[in-house]
Amino acid sequence: MDHIKIATPADAEDCLATLTLAFCHDPAIRWMFPQSSQYAQGLPLFAQAFGGAAFEQATAFYTEGFGAVALWLSPKAQPDEAALKALIQQGVEASQQPALASILEQLGGHHPPEPHWHLAIIGTDPICQGQGYGSALLAHTLTICDQQQEQVYLEATNPRNVALYQKHGFEVLGTVQAGNSPTLYPMLRQPQ
Repeated sequence: MDHIKIATPADAEDCLATLTLAFCHDPAIRWMFPQSSQYAQGLPLFAQAFGGAAFEQATAFYTEGFGAVALWLSPKAQPDEAALKALIQQGVEASQQPALASILEQLGGHHPPEPHWHLAIIGTDPICQGQGYGSALLAHTLTICDQQQEQVYLEATNPRNVALYQKHGFEVLGTVQAGNSPTLYPMLRQPQ
């Protein structure tokens, strides 16, 4: 397995490029950004707004060669709400915005009230998928969370990934869906 490294702000462009490749077939993300050019511009902005604080907090990790990337928000970090709002207003079709607002509101109701880690986004370059890179990134930070006895929350945007997260101790809290969107799965992991 490739060595796991901390991503600095200087690594952000390479990390965002990997995430852009990783999510090109993701049902929920492609629902938000269905056109190719819209997706190519929108996904890096979304990942930066949603999980970019990880670069400053030293909670962004990647495998050597940027085969896989994970942006984790510690209990002290939050998504950039203003950047997310601007991206949604400018980059998501107006007809999809009410459903997306409903999805975000529903997901907000699943966040644990206690301090917790949030796996904002994790992805593997398609040429590296199935080689354990994503699992290695998960296990790396989950070990830290367990040592700190902290809960971990995430939103699975692809039903194919739910079993992987369950294998790592996450439990599905429910499902979230609005309008013609795909189903999302908020998940929580207790410290182990």
